[in-house]
Amino acid sequence: MASAGQTSDVFARRPKRADARRNYESLIAAAREAFAENGASASLEEVARRAGVGIGTLYRNFPTRQALFEAVYVEEVRALSRSAADLADLPPWDALVAWLHRFVGYVATKRALAEELLHDSEVFRSCRTEIYTAGEPLMRRAQASGAVRADISFDDVVRLLSGLTMAQFPEPEQRERVLGVALDGLRPPATPR
Repeated sequence: MASAGQTSDVFARRPKRADARRNYESLIAAAREAFAENGASASLEEVARRAGVGIGTLYRNFPTRQALFEAVYVEEVRALSRSAADLADLPPWDALVAWLHRFVGYVATKRALAEELLHDSEVFRSCRTEIYTAGEPLMRRAQASGAVRADISFDDVVRLLSGLTMAQFPEPEQRERVLGVALDGLRPPATPR
């Protein structure tokens, strides 16, 4: 996992005292909800209200809107990355598909946050590295088992699925069907008879 760089700096700001840490975690959870509902334009006053703290507490923890975006984004990336370990006992194809479903869900709901981060920022690069560090071993394991074609890279898959998340679907079921078609494309081609 990418533990160096900006992602570590984001979490170095995490308070040590139990009450301050609870406020910090409440702010992260409230910001995650507010950004999911209202996009990046959610008001910081609304975030503080949802967290049950004053605006001063929010600014003590996150002096800028950007600092709050980064903390929420990094926390979401870390949760996604940790989920790869939860899938280790599944067969290779099942583990990869389960994690890719989580990845698609993450990208679809975190698009507003990602758009607020500079894509060439250290935080964004560190998070991208962390995602690849979590997902690539699942893909290599599936390739080694013969469940995934050998002529594609994890980067190919990330780009394919990221593109899929940019599309607007009238209903979640359609997104799932399209994702299923994309995942079927990861399978090795059938050998001619």
